[in-house]
Amino acid sequence: MNKKFHLHLVSDSTGETTHNLARACLVQFENLEINTLEHSQIQNQTRMDRVISSIEELPGAVIYTMVDKSLSAELERECSRLSLPCINVLGGIISKLENYFGQQIRRQPGRQHQLDAGYFDRIEAMQFALSLDDGQNPNSLQEAEIVLVGVSRTSKTPTSLYLANQRGIKAANIPFVPGVPLPSELFSEKTNFVIGLTTSPERLVQIRRNRMLQLNELKETDYIDLERVRSEVLDARKLFTKMGWPIIDVSRKSIEETASEILEHYAAYNENSVASNAVPSHIEQT
Repeated sequence: MNKKFHLHLVSDSTGETTHNLARACLVQFENLEINTLEHSQIQNQTRMDRVISSIEELPGAVIYTMVDKSLSAELERECSRLSLPCINVLGGIISKLENYFGQQIRRQPGRQHQLDAGYFDRIEAMQFALSLDDGQNPNSLQEAEIVLVGVSRTSKTPTSLYLANQRGIKAANIPFVPGVPLPSELFSEKTNFVIGLTTSPERLVQIRRNRMLQLNELKETDYIDLERVRSEVLDARKLFTKMGWPIIDVSRKSIEETASEILEHYAAYNENSVASNAVPSHIEQT
């Protein structure tokens, strides 16, 4: 049987950092049943008292991110009293950065979520990604920083939204559909970085079948015919290669992994563009 544990995630802000860090760590463990308890916006003594009561009632390891020294110290003391591990995931990093920068932090909770220019850039990027989703408004492609092209069900939309939400990048996506011409704006000399998304035909058929099942529309069509899908994927790859666009195979990749690879290519593209001060090769018309 799986071993059962409690895990308390304590934050003075939204709890996003502790949640993501805990998730990244927990996937490395097997045969465990983890009851995760999230405590967010812990910015005063009353809220901290509730957290400590919860830890006493359901003892378990604690992961926390708090900039208030007194609240952090109290949490550490109580965990020590209960013989529970208490992990400050930002303390060591902030301390070393303070030493390196020669500056003490302001210790203001939730500063990463302030409504600053970066926040509004991400909102604008999200709106942009939605307005240019799935080939909409091609006359605005020149405003896109990244354009994703791929056959249906290669995660173009969620990847575009992830780039917008996480990085503030204006991303557009265009479907490659057999027999349907791609918008001429895609090949304009004013269009920025373009990248092709592909996947294995077998994986694509599986995903498309599952999607049709969800919609109660499962019937034999070219959309899920393996030979047709193979031809579709091959034609898309041929175009990507001809245009000199980087190609990413998204088979078995998470959205985060795909986005990370896209950003690597995008950084190289920007470096090459600055170094050569030349027009990118992908802009030539087919």
